[in-house]
Amino acid sequence: MAEEHDLSMMENLYWWGIPTLFRCPQDELKTADIALVGVPHSTGNGTTERDQHLGPRAVRNVSALQRRTHGDFKINPWNEAKIIDAGDVPLPRANDNEHCIEQITNFYKAVDNSNTRPVSIGGDHSITGGIIQGLANGVLTNGEKICFLHLDAHTDVFTTVDHFLGAQKSAAHWGAYLPDQGMIDPKNSMQIGLRGHPRTLDWLQPSYDYGYNIVTMKEYRKRGALDVVEQVKAVLDGRPVYITFDLDCLDPSVAPAVSNIEPGVKGFSIDEAIELIHAVRGMNIIGGDVVCLMPTKDSPNQITAMVAAAIMFEMISMIAELKVKNAIV
Repeated sequence: MAEEHDLSMMENLYWWGIPTLFRCPQDELKTADIALVGVPHSTGNGTTERDQHLGPRAVRNVSALQRRTHGDFKINPWNEAKIIDAGDVPLPRANDNEHCIEQITNFYKAVDNSNTRPVSIGGDHSITGGIIQGLANGVLTNGEKICFLHLDAHTDVFTTVDHFLGAQKSAAHWGAYLPDQGMIDPKNSMQIGLRGHPRTLDWLQPSYDYGYNIVTMKEYRKRGALDVVEQVKAVLDGRPVYITFDLDCLDPSVAPAVSNIEPGVKGFSIDEAIELIHAVRGMNIIGGDVVCLMPTKDSPNQITAMVAAAIMFEMISMIAELKVKNAIV
């Protein structure tokens, strides 16, 4: 017992041992309920803010600190579900965004074929397009369209430009081309936290045109968290839910090391963001991602990487809870 206690203590010391995501074993997809995946991709952000590809390595470095039991859910996700570190998506032509998105798609098709629910760390927000292309119309969705819970300062539905500094399936376009391909259902998806002074006054119009349910940060502050949570439940309940979390939805004081930072309007606190994520607790969560971490801009205590890991932990715990309740097999 003393040795087990010592080991459990050591497992939470992130500077000790060989880093995997949350100290999970590296194993084959077919053995897992949940696959933790790194997507070290930056070129979807149009060659700007390029060190987002270092995000998975940074979170692997600190995520052992978040290998916890969930105090609110009253579960130990690491015991209740088989959770593995599935490694990083291989990107041999890392400067070719379109090839990278194709590689990401192929990787996640294998994840879906294994009936394994992925929780991923990016990488810029273009990775969501590749991930959804891999999961859509597959095993996890049972052929239904995917519905987003999307927390972000930006819409990523920029239809008025055909590329972002050369990237076609970019961090600015996935919210448009995925519904164009029939893979997601915007009318039963939520975009929450949009804020900042826009480059053009019609910046939200494409999201409205696609039918997304939009809650800007200003509307969130006016309506209050409980009202928005109730809307999330009404819109997403009973559907295949995918959570995509851009760290720039958080206030810069909470997560300073993010790309495309929006300092002019207060973002979410960590408690507010987690409350919104918990709105889909108990639903058919097929996976999620956390994106836009900029490790070279982080504070010395790596707070943004730790926040990214904390958000991943909430996703992991909600999926593991489905396993506890026999809602997934």
